[in-house]
Amino acid sequence: MAAIALNTETGRPQGSAATRRLRREGKVPGVVYGLGQDPVAVSVKWPELRAVLTTDAGLNALITLEVEGTKQLSIVKDIQRHPVRRDVMHVDFIRIDADAELLVEVPLTLIGDARELTAANGMVDQVMFSLSLWSTPNAIPDELEVDISALEVGESIRVEDVALPTGTRTEVDPEESIAIGTVTRSTLEAMAAEEAAEAAEGEEGTEGAAGEAGDAGDSADGGDDAGDSE
Repeated sequence: MAAIALNTETGRPQGSAATRRLRREGKVPGVVYGLGQDPVAVSVKWPELRAVLTTDAGLNALITLEVEGTKQLSIVKDIQRHPVRRDVMHVDFIRIDADAELLVEVPLTLIGDARELTAANGMVDQVMFSLSLWSTPNAIPDELEVDISALEVGESIRVEDVALPTGTRTEVDPEESIAIGTVTRSTLEAMAAEEAAEAAEGEEGTEGAAGEAGDAGDSADGGDDAGDSE
């Protein structure tokens, strides 16, 4: 994965008023930290930051930050957004070692057509949407594909079923489910209605048999009474 160059400005003034003025200028305040070095307060131009955040790599994009004349390999560690407008209010960059593993969250993308599940009026319930991976920077995948073609009702695709790229590993429980084959609500309702109908038919059959047995008993009693009268 090639690193994206991003220029920063340092020496930004502190305080709420200064930060608001910075945002009005189309810039986003941030901080760069990590690798045992002192944190550095920076600001970046929003259009340039947006270009970094909207690549296929998402928040895992490798970034070469230009900080005070030096180039520092980094990734976005955190972004803070406005609760209503969703504007980016602050960004944290963390310095990384090109040769050392780092922990990242990689999106999980379902692929394939679960035909047997579909034929059974089932549906795919995705319960895990990203996987924590330890990876060297150049080995970080944009996404992990999860093939659901063989998924059936009552079965699941687990972490152990995902092929991890070379240079990556995960410490997530291999038995953790990613996607589960379930039946739809309408199918469940239809199954419940069918079971209720079968149960009702069974009860009617039992009552009918009991009534016939009672009628036969009454006839027998009538015969005995006739014999007594003779």
